[in-house]
Amino acid sequence: MSAEMIVTIGREALMTTLLVSAPLLIAALVIGLIISLFQAVTQINEMTMTFVPKIIAVAAALLIFLPWIVNRLTDFTQNLYQLIPGLGT
Repeated sequence: MSAEMIVTIGREALMTTLLVSAPLLIAALVIGLIISLFQAVTQINEMTMTFVPKIIAVAAALLIFLPWIVNRLTDFTQNLYQLIPGLGT
């Protein structure tokens, strides 16, 4: 197993992690920005107002993107399994 292969596997793992987490993080970011603007305009500063919509948005994004996330993770895992026979050389 060469250093180049290790770096490639690590890079693919990081890219997969970023791609899988992106939809959930973007949903939380957009809802957080909208709630922050609403709070700034109305001067209502209640902490529960930020958490509940974010949780709902992340749960909805998870339900929407779950098949794609599972597909991405399955492809990455299958690629790793295919590399196992070549690791001994």
